Amino acid sequence: MKRTLAALAALSIAALPAAGLAVTFRQDVPNDPARCRPGAGPAVQITVTGVKASTGKMRVQLYRATEEDWLAKGRWIHRIEVPAQAGRMSFCMPVPQAGSYGIAIRHDINGNGKTDITRDGGGMSNNPSINIFNLGKPSYRRVAFSVGEGAVPISIQMRYFSGS
Repeated sequence: MKRTLAALAALSIAALPAAGLAVTFRQDVPNDPARCRPGAGPAVQITVTGVKASTGKMRVQLYRATEEDWLAKGRWIHRIEVPAQAGRMSFCMPVPQAGSYGIAIRHDINGNGKTDITRDGGGMSNNPSINIFNLGKPSYRRVAFSVGEGAVPISIQMRYFSGS
């Protein structure tokens, strides 16, 4: 009995983020600009530029900026998915609590739900350079930004393999 309780306690502690509060992973949220208004709580106001075409879907995902979570399968916290609009797009991503986060964006240009490296585009918070040597996955430290109690504005430039 003591071993079972100890194991459960260890699992519970391991599931907690650094700030000590539980985070729910994989929650789809709407793109609601009202969540970025003053007093609405922690959020990220994201401006995306360089969207190549008004076809397919834009997927914006919020991750904790930790080695364990950044771009790890199933470890995103919130996701917004909307039809793409060429040029500039804005998103308001709610954040569960103050802390350090990273944003990853993908433009699924043909809407097939798969990453087509030669067609689809992508971007990340802090606009890190992406090259063949880091295979599109910069360190969580390079994409990390802090969120407090209000909305934090960030800008992301889309990048496409076939230009821009």
